[in-house]
Amino acid sequence: MTELLAQLYALLCLGVIVFQLLLIAGLPLGEYTQGGQNKGALPPRGRVMAALSILVLGFMALAILSAVGFAGGFWPRWTGWVAVGLSALTSTLNWITPSRKERMFWAPIATVMLALAAYVMIGTA
Repeated sequence: MTELLAQLYALLCLGVIVFQLLLIAGLPLGEYTQGGQNKGALPPRGRVMAALSILVLGFMALAILSAVGFAGGFWPRWTGWVAVGLSALTSTLNWITPSRKERMFWAPIATVMLALAAYVMIGTA
């Protein structure tokens, strides 16, 4: 069961990565990210932040997959807990963002991701 949940977590990370790629490409989705400060496309600084997010999301996905033996299973277990912590931070920030669109769309997704990551890490203890 934890393997399936880890795969679902990674799939959600991949979905968020696709969203970040759309932001970098200039799609007018600024109200759904980074506090909703930008209507329309993100400025260059926002696109750099989206690119950095891709790296973090990739790390998070691999850390959780590694905890259940995927991705070679060679990453230390503590990296999975870092992914849980980052998921908790992301979830919290999405719930408190001033952007209603971001809060309504991303907060539930981030919360599900947090629950999946925590369940995987507790379930593989």
